[in-house]
Amino acid sequence: MKKSRRKFTSAFKATVAIEALKERESLAELSNRFEVHPNMISKWKKEFLENAFAAFEGKKSDEREYDADRLYAKIGQLEIENDFLKKTARKLGL
Repeated sequence: MKKSRRKFTSAFKATVAIEALKERESLAELSNRFEVHPNMISKWKKEFLENAFAAFEGKKSDEREYDADRLYAKIGQLEIENDFLKKTARKLGL
């Protein structure tokens, strides 16, 4: 019988990476504690360090705000087009 692949949340990965960064325990000990292969812990630690700068960037909220405005505009446009097509369909008897 085939085992299903385990999926880890980003919160779990961050917790494991932080514990690895503390270096209070060896990779083998962390591996046993969190039931994850040591290579995965090393990979998550490296990825955590590479993306740590993102925690201090302030552009994320601006980008979300811009995306939301653009999406609301698109929704409005689609509603108008939908209403126009409904009226046209009624006139044609469809």
